[in-house]
Amino acid sequence: MKKYLFSLFFIFFCFSCYAESGYDLWLRYKFIESPIIKQRYLSELKHLVVINNSATLKAAYQELNIGIHGMLGLNLERESSVTKDGSLVIGTESTTDVGTEGYKITSMRIHSKNCIRISGNTDIGVLYGVYHFLRLMQTQQDIRNLKLREQPKIKLRVLNHWDNLNGTIERGYAGYTIWDWQRLPGYLDRRYTDYARANASIGINGTVLNNVNASAKSLTREYLIKAAALANVFRPYGIKVYLTARFSAPMEIGGLKTADPLDSAVIKWWRDKADEIYRYIPDFGGFLVKANSEGQPGPQDYKRTHADGANLLADALATHGGVVMWRAFVYENIKGEDRSKQAYTEFKKLDGMFKKNVLLQPKNGPIDFQPREPFHPLFGAMPKTQLMIEFQITQEYLGFATHLVYLAPLFKETLTSDTYAAGKGTTVAKIVEGIQEQHQLSGIAGVANIGSDLNWTGHPFAQANWYAFGRLAWNSDQSSASIADDWIKMTFTQDRSFIVPTLQYMLNSRQNTVKYMMPLGLNHIMNLGTHYGPGPWDKIPGWNAHDYHQADAIGIGVDRTSRGSNAVSQYFPPVTRMFNDLRTCPPDFLLWFHHVPWDYKMASGRILWDELVHEYYSGVDDVQKMRRTWDQQSGKIDQERFEQVKQLLAEQGREAAWWRNGSVLYFQGFSKRAIPSGLKPPSKTLKYYKSIPFPDRAEE
Repeated sequence: MKKYLFSLFFIFFCFSCYAESGYDLWLRYKFIESPIIKQRYLSELKHLVVINNSATLKAAYQELNIGIHGMLGLNLERESSVTKDGSLVIGTESTTDVGTEGYKITSMRIHSKNCIRISGNTDIGVLYGVYHFLRLMQTQQDIRNLKLREQPKIKLRVLNHWDNLNGTIERGYAGYTIWDWQRLPGYLDRRYTDYARANASIGINGTVLNNVNASAKSLTREYLIKAAALANVFRPYGIKVYLTARFSAPMEIGGLKTADPLDSAVIKWWRDKADEIYRYIPDFGGFLVKANSEGQPGPQDYKRTHADGANLLADALATHGGVVMWRAFVYENIKGEDRSKQAYTEFKKLDGMFKKNVLLQPKNGPIDFQPREPFHPLFGAMPKTQLMIEFQITQEYLGFATHLVYLAPLFKETLTSDTYAAGKGTTVAKIVEGIQEQHQLSGIAGVANIGSDLNWTGHPFAQANWYAFGRLAWNSDQSSASIADDWIKMTFTQDRSFIVPTLQYMLNSRQNTVKYMMPLGLNHIMNLGTHYGPGPWDKIPGWNAHDYHQADAIGIGVDRTSRGSNAVSQYFPPVTRMFNDLRTCPPDFLLWFHHVPWDYKMASGRILWDELVHEYYSGVDDVQKMRRTWDQQSGKIDQERFEQVKQLLAEQGREAAWWRNGSVLYFQGFSKRAIPSGLKPPSKTLKYYKSIPFPDRAEE
């Protein structure tokens, strides 16, 4: 009997651990403890009417059952029509004001009965509406007198998985790929469906399965059959599959002697390949391409343009309705060349030369997903070209899955930046949405932070970045705070004593990280090999961190003004003037655009050196405050995730101090100035901080 009870206890314990492991993400559907709120919902929800029975509406019905049972302990009776009060009705109806993916959630009278109707022009619109309705309940909002209408502002809302066929993930910090290529197509892990559910719940409608540094094998019959199996799982949730196409595939798997985009045999090969793909995946989304960047093959190998390469693939996909997402991340490591200018120089001249099913995809900034960058100058500069924006959800330059960094403020900072392309108010968001030039296609991509870790993203709070990307991809007008507030309630608890402080340090976390890593516009001064930890001193073949900060006895920063590399000229005049003038350049971008003397007087009254050091110290102090605040949350959430975050915050604190101490001591060698009074100097030498290898850690 004791053995039996112990076994039951063990099973219960394991289940409890699993249930609070973070696997359920924001679809946790925790039971509502408040009797008042629970009763209010029970009075509104008594029956479920599902109009039609497609695979997508089945998914919507299943999600409602999971959600409502989890929150209310209730299994809704399914009815064929409205005959009673309290019916929740889901199904399509012809409406002109929500487009193909939008929805309406409306309290209304049907057959003289009080009902809530979730409707849209398409089944996927209805599914999105179901997830919104469940979010209302998860965040314990009033579901009486509803009159909601939503539709996405961007058409293609895509996750880019930098996953390799061998199971590894480039810039992945949460385990291995979730795509089990070995056992596909015969074995379909439940995780694929849960992945689709999570994405559909935030409106993501596309996934690129393989790395931008692509293997041509992904386009072979063997892997197309595997990709088709995933597409079958994702289809009911409105998610299309895309593949990264290696430009040299006609040679590597096609037996051709060239991949020249103007060669007739190459043109035929790609058309035949597209036809083959669509036989396996009828709703295949299209290709993502990285070409002539970081050693990847491309059209320039044959003295052709990026437009020639993109249009080759666009023509192959056009009859099937597929699109080409052509990355604008190109640069060469040429001494003396300003890398921030290269993509603009390469692509600006090609404006209007891309086919109508091509989207050019610049990153959010002109360097490479740095903790802070000005918006990419291509936004607004190519009015005849459809531009989609690429963000990085995975934290390549922001502490991997160790540091708590909420990225919605970063996403918002870029999207709300004013390009002045058509006068004041021409934000990056308007250009990406296609509003400005009335483009037919619009898109936004996020480099996924998803892996095989049980909680998907490694750090529990890294889930919020996946979530925030989807919410902002749907509608960038939403605030970082409202998105975080929803996420906390859905993922952790409704306890305001937990929500308020957690929300505050989430909102501050990105700025704090910038301060202890790369303040005042510094960038690309991490370890150049691993992209982890400080490395303003770093040198590897072809790379030199000094080129990105240019510290010397006079000052620090890169002169990109009209007197320097003139990168400022790539922006529209009001932006150029703002960045070009030391007096009007925002402090956040000061050292990005200017080489500033160490004794330059800042707005705070401090000289630049003192300001820089204070920023570094302030960033570390803020992490310590975050740690102390988190310690006070014990008992308010499950112990497993509390302890996990506690340990990660302790590691972040140590590494923030590593960044601060190494960077301050290194730059002090140029400034020859003392650490400002009141700040404790680092306890070890610069040599010590320079010698710490990844993945070893520094002492606080």
